[in-house]
Amino acid sequence: MNRTTKPTLGVAMVGYGFMGAAHSQGWRVAPRFFDLDAVPVMRTIVGRDAERVEDARARFGWERAETDWRRVIEDPDIDIVDICTPGDSHAEIAIAALEAGKHVLCEKPLANSVDEAERMAEAADAARARGIRSMVGFSYRRVPAIGFARKLVQDGRLGDIRQVRAVYLQDWLTDEDGPMTWRLDKTLAGSGALGDIGAHAIDLVEHLTGSRLATVSGTLETFVTERPLLGETVGLSGTASEERGRVTVDDAAWFTARLAGGRADRAVGSFEATRYATGRKNALRVELSGSRGAIAFDLEAMNELQFYDATAPAGEQGFTRIIVTEPEHPYMANWWPTGHAIGYEHAFSHEVVDFVGAITSGSDPEPSFDDGLHVQRVLAAVERSAAEGSSWTPTAP
Repeated sequence: MNRTTKPTLGVAMVGYGFMGAAHSQGWRVAPRFFDLDAVPVMRTIVGRDAERVEDARARFGWERAETDWRRVIEDPDIDIVDICTPGDSHAEIAIAALEAGKHVLCEKPLANSVDEAERMAEAADAARARGIRSMVGFSYRRVPAIGFARKLVQDGRLGDIRQVRAVYLQDWLTDEDGPMTWRLDKTLAGSGALGDIGAHAIDLVEHLTGSRLATVSGTLETFVTERPLLGETVGLSGTASEERGRVTVDDAAWFTARLAGGRADRAVGSFEATRYATGRKNALRVELSGSRGAIAFDLEAMNELQFYDATAPAGEQGFTRIIVTEPEHPYMANWWPTGHAIGYEHAFSHEVVDFVGAITSGSDPEPSFDDGLHVQRVLAAVERSAAEGSSWTPTAP
């Protein structure tokens, strides 16, 4: 069956900022490099500002623009709703879309609170019974080096994992006169570095190990409590005004965790998420230490994986740098010749491939809304621990 005779899936995307650009790239490119059983068609992009969303429509390649997300919920030409808005609107849009029979891809973290995430997971469960699929957009799962690392863990190459270290380091807030954004407002974002980037570290560790964070002990810090408000809007950004707004989220988070189940049962972990790591632009680093070996990954070198084989002869041991560009590596057979690197945006194409594949095969995609709910509970447990000064806080309800 060629592309012109395949069934189509009409897609509507709500939101057109940074994540909207990345998701647009994914929807546009995936069906051109991967043989999908249905072709996603970029029908509608949604945003509140008519002029700006029309500009985004033209730049990103969508057929039409809308200013009310409810219109795409009612549109029979829309099969998939992709949610790329701030977290405060995730629950309302996702639940309405699922109840209307639309498949839903929702950016992480799933919601701004455990209560919202629980309602979203319940709606997803009800929709699943009608063949409607939902997935959370933890895109770093789709980095080929992460997929390869997970296989090494599943194959037992690390043995019993005893320790986990995961940090996500950025520095885009180090200038205290940098302007306020929605990511610094708790009513819109839910939390700061903890939920924005710490959620990725949590999900990656659980994805790699098949284990869950069972208890946590955390500390949160806000270094700069006020920032200039945005003035005149220019394009998708704005200029700072003299008026200042209050930062209501964390700038940095640290926590330790005990894991349960999977390959890291009874392991201990340390986690850090900060947007104040001067000089670090997007350093998501994960290291797993096991009885038979270890792996280390850094997103700033995303086509590489460091692997240590502790079963090798003593004179041959040492971390091996593996370039993850072989056709045997996850997703790579559909891209470039061996040794030719791929980038950040490719993970979103892989996300589309997996989501469309689940829809057409009638299977449940991962991570599910239940997985997103669990991460939300971990985030809430870290916040409780930090607020109460408690040593260990359980993540389960």
